Amino acid sequence: MANKTEKKQPKLRLKKGDYVVVISGDDKGKKGHILKAYPKTGKVIVEKVHMIKKHTKPSQNNPQGGIISMEAPIDASNVMLFNDRLNTVSKPVYKVREGRRVRICKKSGDEL
Repeated sequence: MANKTEKKQPKLRLKKGDYVVVISGDDKGKKGHILKAYPKTGKVIVEKVHMIKKHTKPSQNNPQGGIISMEAPIDASNVMLFNDRLNTVSKPVYKVREGRRVRICKKSGDEL
């Protein structure tokens, strides 16, 4: 029996390479491709969104050290799939076509 404090994680329907737009938060309205997706935590890293500064120690790869800018993960519920053809956001849904399961844009019906 599951613990009462355990939360069931909703399915992450976004994948690496999807073009998304941020719908809430400080970076609202920014668009970019997903660089990495973390289904277990429900977070994604979007290019040029939620940039943070990270202080690095000198290493063999970076002998100088210093401050670097990098993308930090944001919650997947704060981004939505963007359809360039319709110029609007949409949800990805799964349909069975020709015996295989494919992702489809809900509004346009285009295969992703």
